[in-house]
Amino acid sequence: MNKTFKKNIGLLHLWLGLASGLIVFIVALTGSLLVFEDEIDSFVNPEFYKVSNIGTKKMTADIYIKDIQQKYSIKKINRIHSFDDPERTVIITAADTDKKNQIFSVDPYTGKVLGKVAANKRFFSVVLDLHRRLIMGDVGQFITGCSCLIFIFMLLSGLVLWWPKKMKNLKQRLTVKWSASFKRVNWDFHSTFGFYTFLILLIISLTGLTWSFKWVETGIFLLADGTTKKPSAKVENPTKTDPNLDKTYFYQNILSKTDSIYKYKGDTQIRMPSDTINSIMVIKLNTEKSIPNISSMAYFDKYTGEILKVKPYESFTTGEKVRRLIYPIHTGSIYGYPTKILAFIVCLFAVTLPVTGLLIWLGRKKTKK
Repeated sequence: MNKTFKKNIGLLHLWLGLASGLIVFIVALTGSLLVFEDEIDSFVNPEFYKVSNIGTKKMTADIYIKDIQQKYSIKKINRIHSFDDPERTVIITAADTDKKNQIFSVDPYTGKVLGKVAANKRFFSVVLDLHRRLIMGDVGQFITGCSCLIFIFMLLSGLVLWWPKKMKNLKQRLTVKWSASFKRVNWDFHSTFGFYTFLILLIISLTGLTWSFKWVETGIFLLADGTTKKPSAKVENPTKTDPNLDKTYFYQNILSKTDSIYKYKGDTQIRMPSDTINSIMVIKLNTEKSIPNISSMAYFDKYTGEILKVKPYESFTTGEKVRRLIYPIHTGSIYGYPTKILAFIVCLFAVTLPVTGLLIWLGRKKTKK
């Protein structure tokens, strides 16, 4: 390998690493927490996610939804998340009169509200916002996206710098000499474990770009479907005004109809439209599948509750199926706990990379002096 080329790569690796180090540290640390978001949240707040007693029959959803609307001055229901697990509570997201989203936990057997939290103050909502946008909106999203691109270059350039000039030195590059000085151990730790985690970190970084740049998602559909146009996830609502029909069993009928269409076991999420044009979208996750995020959809008239369209997972385009796999691949949940644990460990190591890299640079400056 050309010596000048490797030297230039080293300089880029150094200065880009120093420029993006703090962002990489924050994103990697929050990412490691998000890997086990469900497990941590349910452990810390068990009463929010688990009922104390499993009843014989679940209540009609409309009863406790109406009760929440009256007691908590709710102006609009946004999402209703019902779970197949008999121990799970129903999670309802709704906007109050101040247009602030509140998350409610409801016992589906008694209709009792077990907990309430402002959506923007929930711990993991803050962690996710920090992870994706640094709590800085679109500007933060652009910064994290650029830092992710830099990190991908850092991984590739790091591999170039790690690669031994002679294959007889390979064994030395694959081990950490723990008995050596701190400076040597730090360098070995940074480069050796950087090599071992290279592929997984590259996959996590590449999939993470999907949430930062629109062109990444467009590229997925172009490669998978041969078109840059993403299939719309919305269906227009034919009824333009509320006919004031009896809505005593409105939400419950939607849940029941969805279960009659998709008979597999799964969690169901009702998403109310945020505008006056589109219909209700219902997503039913298939928990019988070994791979997560396999869901089918159904669309309902937001006034009458009549079914408008059925979209089973089998009818999804290749691009849509690939896009749905991005999230479990990125979070490490693709094959359950084994891959989640692996993603967690790798993310924790990524947290150390800016620190050990900075120490390497400071050590070299001191040596030069």
